[in-house]
Amino acid sequence: MVHISLDFLVTSLVVVLVPGPGVVYTVSTALLRGARAGVLASLGCTTGIVPHLLASIFGLAALLHVSAVAFHTLRWAGVAYLIYLAWTMWRQSDALALDANPAESASSRAIATKGFLMNILNPKLSIFFLAFLPQFVAPGDASSPLPQMLVLSGIFMLMTFVVFVAYAVLAHRLRTHVIGSRRVQRWMQRGFAAAFAALGINLALSGR
Repeated sequence: MVHISLDFLVTSLVVVLVPGPGVVYTVSTALLRGARAGVLASLGCTTGIVPHLLASIFGLAALLHVSAVAFHTLRWAGVAYLIYLAWTMWRQSDALALDANPAESASSRAIATKGFLMNILNPKLSIFFLAFLPQFVAPGDASSPLPQMLVLSGIFMLMTFVVFVAYAVLAHRLRTHVIGSRRVQRWMQRGFAAAFAALGINLALSGR
């Protein structure tokens, strides 16, 4: 029997709620492209943490902890991708329109893929889960810790998806009020571009 503690649920919720690259991407996508696109962004961001969770469960994340080359290679790939997203958002600041079918302006696969790449290229997620999940594995359990880790990971993923979808829905509801004018829309896109650039710079400057 896998034990799910209240501490795990509360801590996981706090971690998921804290704004990061995934939240910024989901909110910006929902605001500029609509609720359906926001849900697709949430799905992409959530699936992007699966490799990190699996790496942590099977101990592969330790490689990033002990190998400076592996860690920094993945880190700089993540930095480059965040800067690319910032540049794309800034470059398209005059191109997006509030049409009747906003999600059609970008393919479903492209929206989800961007969210997936954003999270999979962040090596700190693997190290975070490597330190985070074992704290909530019940000690003295006769069963293998593997099933416990898998269940905890599944709960964390579900919580991530639900919270991100909630962010997307709230952003979509504000959409018509916040970006009713093209001028406000352009400033919002530039603001999100600056946010992605700042996240990239933060990842570049951060250590392990």
